[in-house]
Amino acid sequence: MVDNKIGDNLSMILKSPTYKMAELDTDFLQSEELRAVRMELEYLKPELAFQRMNIRSTVIVFGGTQIVETHIAQERLDKAKSALAAAPTDPQRMRDLARAERVFAKSHYYEEARQFAKICSTNCHVDGQCDYVIVTGGGPGVMEAANRGAFEAEAPTIGLNITLPDEQHPNPYVTPELCFLFHYFAMRKMHFLVRAKALVVFPGGYGTLDELFDALTLRQTQRMQEIPIILYGSDYWKQVVNFQFLADEGVIRDDHLDLVSFADSPAQAWDIIAHYHGHPVKDI
Repeated sequence: MVDNKIGDNLSMILKSPTYKMAELDTDFLQSEELRAVRMELEYLKPELAFQRMNIRSTVIVFGGTQIVETHIAQERLDKAKSALAAAPTDPQRMRDLARAERVFAKSHYYEEARQFAKICSTNCHVDGQCDYVIVTGGGPGVMEAANRGAFEAEAPTIGLNITLPDEQHPNPYVTPELCFLFHYFAMRKMHFLVRAKALVVFPGGYGTLDELFDALTLRQTQRMQEIPIILYGSDYWKQVVNFQFLADEGVIRDDHLDLVSFADSPAQAWDIIAHYHGHPVKDI
C-alpha cells in the first residue's frame, strides 16, 4: 500500500508543471507575471536575426490591406455591380458598390508600391551589408505589394506580422528568415522604427494612421533619428489630414509641417529619400 502511494506520488511529481524546465513551460512563460520577459524576447528574436543578416537600415512601407491589384479590384467591383443589379434599391448594396468603386480607383497604388520597393531594393546591398531593406507589416494589400517588389529585385525584405482577432497571415513575398510574428504592438512598432531611413505611407485606414502618427510624434519630440516621412498619394492624404489646419490652429508649430513630404510617383518617393540622406540615385 505504501509502495503504491510512493509510486503514485512519483508519477504526480513527474507530471507536475513545476517539474518542467522553466524555458519549456509555456503556461509559465505566458503568465501575466512574465509579460516583461515576453516583451524582451520579442525584442531580442528579431534583433539577433537582423544582426545575423547584416541588416543596418530599413525603409518602412505602410498602407491599406484593401488596396489590391487592379484586376482583383475590378473583379470585386463587377461582383458589387451584379449584386446591386439583383436588388437595385438595397441601401447596403448601393453602399457596397460605392466602396468598391473607391477601392478600384486606388488600385494603382498596389503597382506603385511594388515599383517603389524595386527601386529602393536595388540600393540595398552595400559592401556586404544591407541598407534600405523594405520592411512592412507582412500582410496583404500595400504591404504585399512592397514585399513583392523587393522579392522581385532579389533583395531581402522584412515582414512584421501581429496577432489579431482576424488572424493575419504573412504574404508569400517576405524573406522567410525575416518574417516575424508579434503579440505586442509596442515591440513591433519599435522594430519598425529603430533602423528606419524613411517611412513611406500609402493610403490606408486606422492602422496606417496609427503608425504614421506614432512616427510623427517621435520625430516631433526628437525621440528618434531624423528620417523623411513621405505621404504617398497627395490627393488622398490632403483630404484625410489637414496638417495646415493644425498649424493655423496653433496646436503644432509651423516647422512641424516640414516633417511631412508628399510623393505621387515611385521615383519621386525614392528621390526624396536619396536626397535626404545624400545617397546616390541609381538608374532603374
